[in-house]
Amino acid sequence: MRFLILKTLFCAGCLFGLTAKDRPNVIVIYSDDQGSVDANCYGSKDLVTPTLDKLARTGVRFTQMYSPSAICSASRAGLLTGRFPPRAGVPGNVSSHKGKAGLPTEEVTMAEIFKRAGYATAHVGKWHLGYTPETMPNGQGFDFSYGHMGGCIDNYSHFFYWVPPNLHDLWRNGVEIWEDGSYFGDLMVRECTTFMDNNSKRPFFMYWAINWPHYPLQGTDKWREHYKDHPHPRDKYGAFISSMDEIVGKVVSHVEKLGLRENTIIVFQSDHGHSIETRTFGGGGSSGPYRGAKGSLFEGGIRVPSIVSWPGKIPEGEIRSQMTTGCDWFPTLAELSGAKSPKGHKLDGKSLVEVISDGATPSPHKSFYWQLGKQSVVREGNWKLLHSPNDNNRPEGREPSGKVFLANLAEDPGESKNLAKKHPDIVNRLTELKQSYVAGLENPGN
Repeated sequence: MRFLILKTLFCAGCLFGLTAKDRPNVIVIYSDDQGSVDANCYGSKDLVTPTLDKLARTGVRFTQMYSPSAICSASRAGLLTGRFPPRAGVPGNVSSHKGKAGLPTEEVTMAEIFKRAGYATAHVGKWHLGYTPETMPNGQGFDFSYGHMGGCIDNYSHFFYWVPPNLHDLWRNGVEIWEDGSYFGDLMVRECTTFMDNNSKRPFFMYWAINWPHYPLQGTDKWREHYKDHPHPRDKYGAFISSMDEIVGKVVSHVEKLGLRENTIIVFQSDHGHSIETRTFGGGGSSGPYRGAKGSLFEGGIRVPSIVSWPGKIPEGEIRSQMTTGCDWFPTLAELSGAKSPKGHKLDGKSLVEVISDGATPSPHKSFYWQLGKQSVVREGNWKLLHSPNDNNRPEGREPSGKVFLANLAEDPGESKNLAKKHPDIVNRLTELKQSYVAGLENPGN
């Protein structure tokens, strides 16, 4: 009942306007290439993640949270706009080179709605949504920005090493800066805590896009020693996960030190599943019982760790198994803070306020749609239909995907059997639903 009353009050606040004093701070922490089950609170037995576990104990943990996409830029676009990545103009990865645009400026970001609501806004860490002044963070609603604009950097030199030419990529408010030799994890903690110190007397929104455990796997010596007896490449990945957990802990502790914890919503979520690319030694992360990894729309590519914590305001230590998506955070955080989207602005995400408040509330989505290159997915209830899936991480004993793959996730969350031939009627119905989604994305009015 306590949480129902609070939910009602905040819904009223959305309608009638909250004063600046009443508005909660919001911190969205977006990890990078973290596997579906890679935290102790998600069942991992070999990882040390006390901070994530504490957030789960003091909040709500989701077990069917889906990223907006299985690739970095598209997932971030879906998070920050609350829209399908193709609708937001970012269907895949954005270039990591200077002068290349990204998220269209006409899109409305979380930062922009929070800024209009009187919040100080900050981006720290990875961007990967544009490398021109108007598409870098300061052009997309962020008062302050510190981090790298491309897909990844070496955490000591801050260079983007991919294919020549190698590019230095470290920026503060659109100006290139040099901090050679300083560990990027420590730099991110410094910038997060400084921003909070400077804005502790007013509501703030901070988007901390941690570039970990994305390659290069550069955990600290402390954690490299801890995992030294783990098999390769789990040892390097585990060290990076625990290094990440440790810096998240430092920032959460600083929120507590400032006396702001009970007035601060913290969301932690991965952008998609773990990488099996050669740059991460072919793996290291885990999708647990799920099939797929980064780049795939099977469960292991898009089912991600996700936690929201707001002590005293939402339930604590509870689990939500409803289907939810990264696009849902836009309307959810807007509702909880009193921020508003522009009228007529179409969102694909739905508010999770009622789901968070009451575990018996059904998913706000009757269906949802993903599109990445030639791959597409429609999920309706427990049915999931994949077209042209990237079957990049298929455990032994599971049927090949083929061009069309149908699964019932209630009965087979590991997507081991293809039910397409057994249920042609469901395939036809979901294919028609897919076509309606595609038509909506192609309509300029949407």
